[in-house]
Amino acid sequence: MRSVTYSMNVSLDGYIVGPDGSFDWTGPDAEVFRFWIDEIREVGVHLLGRRLYETMLYWETADQDPSLDEAQQEWIELWNPLPKVVFSNTLSAVQGRARLASGGLAEEIERLRAEPGEGDIAIGGATLAAEAAALGLIDEYRTVVYPVLVGGGTPFFPRDERRVDLELVETRTFNSKFAYLRYRVVRPATR
Repeated sequence: MRSVTYSMNVSLDGYIVGPDGSFDWTGPDAEVFRFWIDEIREVGVHLLGRRLYETMLYWETADQDPSLDEAQQEWIELWNPLPKVVFSNTLSAVQGRARLASGGLAEEIERLRAEPGEGDIAIGGATLAAEAAALGLIDEYRTVVYPVLVGGGTPFFPRDERRVDLELVETRTFNSKFAYLRYRVVRPATR
């Protein structure tokens, strides 16, 4: 069965966006950007909330920018053809390989898991991930931790006061500055 993963850059104090709405501190260096390129190769479909979708729209036309380096071009070649499902109450249309969700999050994930195909079902965006977490749909949490404390903002982890047991399955350090942490959700054994 395809895994549902939630991956984002996060501040050391646990936020993906600071209190002023800024995430300018998340600009990856070359090694971290290469890591995200390798990660996206493992994704079969990406689920996005409206805000992240709108942020990522940049890449739909970025290939027109002659100043992009090889890594950025490689990202575009992987990201643009990747199927995407956008969850929004306000958008009436989306671009590229994206489509608006036709059902609720649980229904979309169930349908995607049942379809033939390879690669993870990746979730992007804190609001959408919080909904998936509350429904018990996330199989793995993946973070690249940045050495900054932003003091508030949008948290990576939902604040719904429920316990989720995790198993550390991978760590990595980049340039002695950034740390990657990958945790798998420990599910209770079924009888």
